[in-house]
Amino acid sequence: MGLAKTEIFTDQQNKIALFAKAFGHPARVAILQQLFKTDSCYCGNLVDEIGLAQPTISQHLKELKLLGLIKGNVEGTSVCYCIDEEIWTEMKIIMEDFLNQDLVNKQDCC
Repeated sequence: MGLAKTEIFTDQQNKIALFAKAFGHPARVAILQQLFKTDSCYCGNLVDEIGLAQPTISQHLKELKLLGLIKGNVEGTSVCYCIDEEIWTEMKIIMEDFLNQDLVNKQDCC
């Protein structure tokens, strides 16, 4: 299997790619939206609200947690998830800089 060669890219390029991955599946988008609406949530609540199977929700929660956008606190036998505000703010700044780039001195290329 080939390597991703992420080391040849800048830290910012790698972060942009990781953050963009969070929005690469509609289930993750729905989970993030639900977490913003309710401030915090358990996996079972997300299953009820989103309508996907528990293992599917758990896999997407794991991915969002690995990306750093959410965090989870163990409460008994359950995990309560919420948005990691510090990482979310960092992501917004990085993505805004990336998305607000202007095409300066760009001539017709086609």
